[in-house]
Amino acid sequence: MMDNKDKEQQQNGEKHQSASTKTEVAGLHGQQSGDSHKPAQDQGQDQDQDQAQAPGALADLFESANAHKQRLYAEIIIPLHLPRNYTWEIPDYLMAAAAIGLRCEVSLRNKKYTGIIKNLFKVPPKDFTPLPIYSLLDKAPIVTAVQLKFWEWIADYYQCSEGDVMQAAVPSNFKLSSESIIRIEDEFADDVLAGGKQLDQDLSDEEFLLAEALQIRGELRFPEIQQILEGRKIYPVVKKLIDRGLCYIEQSLKEKYKEKKAVFIRFHPDYQKDENLEPLLNNWKGAPAQLKVLMLLRHMTLGDGDVMQSALLKKAATSLSTIKALLDKKMLVAERRSVTRLPVLAPFIEMDFSLSAAQKSAFDLLVDLMQQKKVNLLHGVTASGKTHLYLKLMEQALSAGKQVLYMLPEIALTAQIIRRLQHHFGGHVAVYHSRFNPNERVELWEKVLQGEVQIIVGARSALLLPFKDLGLIIVDEEHDSSYKQQDPAPRYHARDAAIYYGALFEQCPVLLGSATPSLESYYNASQGKYGLVTLLERFENVAMPVIELDNLNMIPKEIPRPILISPELETQIQEALKAQKQVILFQNRRGYSPYQICNSCGWIPQCKHCAVSLTYHKGRNKLVCHYCGTEYPLVTTCAACGSHDFQRKKFGTEQIEEAVAALFPKARVARMDYDSVKGKFSHDAMIQLFESRKIDILIGTQMVVKGLDFEHVSLVGILDADGLLNFADFRVGERAFQLMEQVSGRAGRKDGKGKVLIQVSNIHHPVLQYVQQHDYLAMYQEEIQHRKAFKYPPFTRLIRLIFKHRDTHTARQAAERMAQALRQLASLEVLGPATAPIERVRGQYLWEILIKVPKQPGQLQRCKKVIDHQRAILQSIKEFARVQIAADVDPA
Repeated sequence: MMDNKDKEQQQNGEKHQSASTKTEVAGLHGQQSGDSHKPAQDQGQDQDQDQAQAPGALADLFESANAHKQRLYAEIIIPLHLPRNYTWEIPDYLMAAAAIGLRCEVSLRNKKYTGIIKNLFKVPPKDFTPLPIYSLLDKAPIVTAVQLKFWEWIADYYQCSEGDVMQAAVPSNFKLSSESIIRIEDEFADDVLAGGKQLDQDLSDEEFLLAEALQIRGELRFPEIQQILEGRKIYPVVKKLIDRGLCYIEQSLKEKYKEKKAVFIRFHPDYQKDENLEPLLNNWKGAPAQLKVLMLLRHMTLGDGDVMQSALLKKAATSLSTIKALLDKKMLVAERRSVTRLPVLAPFIEMDFSLSAAQKSAFDLLVDLMQQKKVNLLHGVTASGKTHLYLKLMEQALSAGKQVLYMLPEIALTAQIIRRLQHHFGGHVAVYHSRFNPNERVELWEKVLQGEVQIIVGARSALLLPFKDLGLIIVDEEHDSSYKQQDPAPRYHARDAAIYYGALFEQCPVLLGSATPSLESYYNASQGKYGLVTLLERFENVAMPVIELDNLNMIPKEIPRPILISPELETQIQEALKAQKQVILFQNRRGYSPYQICNSCGWIPQCKHCAVSLTYHKGRNKLVCHYCGTEYPLVTTCAACGSHDFQRKKFGTEQIEEAVAALFPKARVARMDYDSVKGKFSHDAMIQLFESRKIDILIGTQMVVKGLDFEHVSLVGILDADGLLNFADFRVGERAFQLMEQVSGRAGRKDGKGKVLIQVSNIHHPVLQYVQQHDYLAMYQEEIQHRKAFKYPPFTRLIRLIFKHRDTHTARQAAERMAQALRQLASLEVLGPATAPIERVRGQYLWEILIKVPKQPGQLQRCKKVIDHQRAILQSIKEFARVQIAADVDPA
């Protein structure tokens, strides 16, 4: 509800950044005080009453003005999961500045949000009177019209809200933070100043203490109140003062983005010319440290132009007092300026390589196909030189003045590829991924929006940047499941979304590249929907690596289990090290041991919040849940039988690192997984160490095998292939082949003398035969037949519905109701409900429904309508109101 001061400010056309919002007492306890549009109706009624009371001629004037007044309304996206976008009114004094894509300050249920204007229109809503927006936060739009259309498509296709998409896309520092401020009422403040004796009788000690602080300060924030009351419960005290009308709550927004400032040093104007400066330096009689600073500054100015104070101090190895003395003597001048947080390089284009005959043929075909089809698939075996083709295509796009988006599935890949791109394109290249801090994201967002960078390299989040004139999208390793966003919404697949995003630009082809394409992409290419280019020989005709199976069943029983490094693999590693080659060992589990078991009764320690076993991390000496992140002390006593006899089962990268270091004490061993490379530059540092041969054996999870190019790797070991082949998923064969083929592609990339050793028990699995022969097409033919027989993609579309609730029976009943409603559509095949593979996560039980939707016009949309309608019905029933229902379209 807006107070009278706000009404007066709006009627007078006074722009204000933070309107007072007197919050209902219930708002302190998280209760909703009604629809934010209703107070506007009340406000309109009050104004009508005021006008009716005006004298006759004046009332006629008001009526005439209102009849001819042109009003402007806005559909605004706010970063919340709402069933639809809401409408606000643009006040008179903001009409001229209003534009689509601007940020604005709005209020919803007594809380302020940063919204983005999606549409402007003049026809007023029929059923309610919108509230006015408070302010516009930008002079120019920060989101493009193409982006808004893209957001709308993501929200519609992946069954989420545009607020969800905004929350994921827009850097957090663009979304101003809302904070609650307690303000003293003006009229009560006068009474306090007049005497205040009555307060001693009516208020408790805590209430009086807070009232006195409000009298002095006028306003307080909740952290300040916490300090004043010294940790006591603050909300009952604040509620009591609000009940008495002594104070009220106001919501305000504060800017989170802060410009980075730096001090620059230059010579005083009197000494900027050499004829004035040289006598000073030649006849110097002051401190030697000051002379050193002057000499260095002169040298650095010639090379770098502007000189930052921090760089000058570092190079001169002196203190700030030295520069301050020169400033006091009027020999130097200091200036504080805004600087970018992003690296600054000179832009250029330099192609210093030549394509092989096979690459040239593939490139010419690609260029031709891109004129005919919007989407093309480049199927090139590992080390075939796909990146060279990407570089040539980027060169063409840059020469045409277009921007390029180069997408990679893992942050780890950006570290290596960014150096290669900067070698060829310099400052044209920028990188964007989740390890960037919020301020860096804002700066890069604005550079992309202004067209100041031409090539963006990044993971799936880079797709959501505001490109000005996109001319090429490259989705490298397009098969990778990391392109699929899981939680939270939007659960989009970046590869599929990139295809739609490219279509929104007039001339923006999309190139999908992989040595092991996804079955869906290869099927689309084989059916002529996508163009297809193959590159089936390695660069310079280097041979593919030899792949051998190491049968774990043949290893003598006296060797302890589990077998981390087989005798054969140990021998192969020793030979590689003797030849001064490098080794990669792959294990798709991090930590030391995935679980431990009581040898007496078989009890396994599990997370209290999730239905999963706890992984032992030896470095931290903790048991860790890999789903909710909760850490537990090491268990030494069985909770079931009291035994102290535990055995650790299976093995993770941490245990392998320990075992390898013991087997090869002279080798330099490193581990690359989520636990060991958490910093922004940790990936790059690790990869550079391995490239420079300062690491002999690199142990890691999937991040060490995806598209990385290492020249001296001769041996790759896959330590637990059985674990890759035994998932309960219809994609298990495809995924296992892709992963093992990608791992093997790291070996022998330069000399063709690579070898891959796969430790496995089930040596007769058909996927292993395809991997040994590097036969993607044979794997594809077998898998596609199974997909067709059992109605899986690419022959149908899948939607997975997940029901979450703290009570498993409630979640199951909600899922059963949804399944019953969906079965009314005869064309759908509805599987479930069934418990999720991990039935409880973060204290909530999960039930799932899998829907197979035929690829027929309108079927997917009909299914989504039933889901949305039934979800609304379920959430209107008290029993199911707190059941969370998440839709995952095209689950990975």
